[in-house]
Amino acid sequence: MSSSSDEEIAAAYLLLKKRRKKTNRRFWVNPFYTINLGYSSYIVAQELNHDPVKFHGFYRMSKRTFQTLVEIIKPEISKRDTNYRKAVSAEERLLITLRYLATGDSYRALTYYFMRGLTTISNIIATTTEAIWTVLQPKYMSTPTPEKWTSIADRYYTLWNIPNCLGSLDGKHFRIKRLPKTGSTFYNYKGYFSIVLMACADADGLFTTIDVGEIGRNSDGAVFRTSNLGHALQLGLLELPQPRPLPLGNDDFPFYFVADEAFPLKNYIMRPYSKRTLDNRKRVFNYRLSRGRRSVECAFGMLVSKFRLFEGPICCKEETINSVIKAACVLHNFIRIKQGIFTQPTETIADRQDQVHIPIEPMPQPQIIRNHSEAQNIRERLCDYFLTPAGAIPYQWNHIV
Repeated sequence: MSSSSDEEIAAAYLLLKKRRKKTNRRFWVNPFYTINLGYSSYIVAQELNHDPVKFHGFYRMSKRTFQTLVEIIKPEISKRDTNYRKAVSAEERLLITLRYLATGDSYRALTYYFMRGLTTISNIIATTTEAIWTVLQPKYMSTPTPEKWTSIADRYYTLWNIPNCLGSLDGKHFRIKRLPKTGSTFYNYKGYFSIVLMACADADGLFTTIDVGEIGRNSDGAVFRTSNLGHALQLGLLELPQPRPLPLGNDDFPFYFVADEAFPLKNYIMRPYSKRTLDNRKRVFNYRLSRGRRSVECAFGMLVSKFRLFEGPICCKEETINSVIKAACVLHNFIRIKQGIFTQPTETIADRQDQVHIPIEPMPQPQIIRNHSEAQNIRERLCDYFLTPAGAIPYQWNHIV
């Protein structure tokens, strides 16, 4: 047989393979779902309108907040009915997504709860989470203006006694099921596969900016360097406010973010002193900085507490995982803003001064002359400020041991 005949046979085989018909679906909609649609969780949930407590537990938000969310997102997720079947309503699409976030149940479990097909559930979650981020982000997680940055700094000083602080930075590893053909790319030092959320939170635990999708094997410092926030700060694109004096001070002091040891020390990032060279002065600084970092840790805690999906491994495609995390973060901001968070601290600085504290006087340290970088000099100035009457808090010496 000639080579040309072999080529013709191979070409004919490939053509037949391309034309091979797909397996026909047995049903357009499975009769089991059609018959039992009246028993779905969406139908049962309608009765919760009369019980605000149970409504909040099921929807993870108040009835008024849910109705507001539906009005905002309905144009983006509504579908049109066809001659074959009725479209899933916007309210049910949103509820399916919220229940997935709230419980972390598998797609297959949700099919029996809501009497919808597996592919339908998968598409609803993917499209709805993307729509939530697209619609809510411009208003509830927009890039702060210089005026907004200043108000965040003022709020930080009111709640956490940290002047000129614009937010706290940290990374959060979300456990995932190993993605196909990725090997150990997403395997982190904690011993599981994860995707990293790099976030900045304000004093009230609201996310001001997030970056999702970095592989779990990278450290927080490496994730920050490659994140959009890291690039924006490096290039000066965030329009941070101009330096201003610290409270009761005279010299201008730059605005900054607080972070842990995994982040680099920069003019705009304050990190703790190394534990190997601590004295009482530096211990006080580290304690005061840790107070400022609590806001982002609290934000992560509230996020996981409300959306239990993040307590176990997320089993989705990589694109859907990123959409789910972003949607949960912006929903966190939306719910807290709508349901009220801006309460004044119950204890003022004057009240704390009335309490009995026996401060431990700082031990005299030998004067060592070093050539500090600009970022180190800024940290030294802030450290000295925390020891002055204007910047100290009465109980800070209780935490140096």
